Amino acid sequence: MQHHAYNRLGSGGAGGGGGTPSPPASPRRSPRIHRRGGKTGGGRGATLAPPRTLAQRMAWMLLSLLLRRQAIFLFAPLLYVAAMIFYMGTVPLDSVPRIISRPAPGSVYRSPMLYERLRADMEADNSSDGLATVWKHSFKDNRWRPCINTSADVLPDSNGYIFIEANGGLNQQRTSICNAVAVAGYLNATLVIPYFPYHSIWRDPSKFNDIYDKDHFISTLINEVRVVDKVPEFLMERFGNNMSNVFNFKIKAWSSIQYYKDAVLPKLAEEKLIRFSPFANRLSFNAPSAVQRLRCLANFEALRFSNPITTLAEKLVSRMKERSVDNNGRYIAVHLRFEEDMVAFSCCIFDGGEEEKQDMIAARERGWRGKFTKPGRIIRPGAIRINGKCPLTPLEVGLMLRGMGFSNDTAIYLASGKIYKAEKTMAPLLEMFPLLQTKETLASAEELAPFKNYSSRMAAIDYSVCLHSEVFVSTQGGNFPQILIGHRRYLYGGHSKTIKPDKRKLALLFDNPNIGWKSLKRQLLNMRAHSDAKGIEMKRPSDSIYSYPCPDCMCFSNKTEILRSSSVR
Repeated sequence: MQHHAYNRLGSGGAGGGGGTPSPPASPRRSPRIHRRGGKTGGGRGATLAPPRTLAQRMAWMLLSLLLRRQAIFLFAPLLYVAAMIFYMGTVPLDSVPRIISRPAPGSVYRSPMLYERLRADMEADNSSDGLATVWKHSFKDNRWRPCINTSADVLPDSNGYIFIEANGGLNQQRTSICNAVAVAGYLNATLVIPYFPYHSIWRDPSKFNDIYDKDHFISTLINEVRVVDKVPEFLMERFGNNMSNVFNFKIKAWSSIQYYKDAVLPKLAEEKLIRFSPFANRLSFNAPSAVQRLRCLANFEALRFSNPITTLAEKLVSRMKERSVDNNGRYIAVHLRFEEDMVAFSCCIFDGGEEEKQDMIAARERGWRGKFTKPGRIIRPGAIRINGKCPLTPLEVGLMLRGMGFSNDTAIYLASGKIYKAEKTMAPLLEMFPLLQTKETLASAEELAPFKNYSSRMAAIDYSVCLHSEVFVSTQGGNFPQILIGHRRYLYGGHSKTIKPDKRKLALLFDNPNIGWKSLKRQLLNMRAHSDAKGIEMKRPSDSIYSYPCPDCMCFSNKTEILRSSSVR
């Protein structure tokens, strides 16, 4: 009876006839298995299902749960990762393909290969003459009035004496002197001729009057700041004739002029003699206009090189003009920083191989004693090169200048110390510019003898010859080019014919294996034009007054802006 009823319902459901069809079984539910008798509910003819193991039941329960909650898509990534890990564990390591890492563009020194590839095209190209075309931008602005006027004001009573130790090389000392003049004028103090301490790196025992004209310095500032040769004896007796007993102010770098008024002036009035050691870069560039005026007056007017340096420098300038007669006496000056200490400090890698590596390790240890080997310090030469921090090699300087349109008959004056591996590294530059000169080639051994063992005096000769060049090329930055650029702006009415290359772009250009000579030259000419345009930029508050002696900072008729209220009555 029961069996016939089941048949009738089933036939109706299939053919659409008679009775009401039964609902389909849910796909989410498994058909029930009646454990009692081991049969399905379908009747006697149903087959017995084999009993499920515990693992199968657990898997089925998990699958049912996932299907019920539709969470399979959340677990799919985990299942994929697990499967990949399982697969990789079954693959032998020797069959895994190697991943070849390539250095980032611009991170490797490949300039020698570029030179060899482009050399023939470069030598065949004499289509332009850079000295005949500088510059497209001319600076014509009547607002430029350099600070050459002096004050006729009567100086008030001095609040005391200031003694400074101008540490560093030639141009660090120069900024120290200018800052000291500004501080002394601001505080109504008397400045003692600065002292140059001996340094183990520069190894120059020169004194102030060995490098600068002391009498000219004092006379130029006579109506601005009192300057004396030494501290009076009666005052030194108070300190046991020992300068180390004098109170020494440890000034933080880039301190504001207000700090000097608030902290230094009271001590100066009390002691009548104070000293600053060290004093390089101890005054902020963001200073009142009266302070900036004193800096400019000291740097561009009062500081004149001593007579022996000036005399030899004038001879070398004259000889450079004679060697560039085909260019109407115009020559290029290049400041090249490729000395061993600079190469070592940069941590860049060039093409010297293992010998270069060992040389640089030894040089870093001599000069900086463990600074570069501290635990945790990581040096990435490739990143340094990409960021434009590597010094340009002589070869790269030659490539750059030839690409900027300067032909091989251009006279170049090279300002530099002892070039690292000069015989090898200078050869390509001399091939590209055979008229290249240095102070050693222009002057005789007898002329250079009084300066030979004095690094600051030799740097002063370089400075003077670069100052009067048609074009000045800076390759690495630092105090020397920054002050020189400002001095040239001062002399040439605000417009400085200076090339400051974009070394990040150069790193990419010189590392490009596909670039041709015409393409390289086009991009380098654009770089030169950009340097030309930068020569007429105005100064920002954070810029060095020594690099940007701009009209806004130099046009003053007298010294009345200095805060005479700082005088102690």
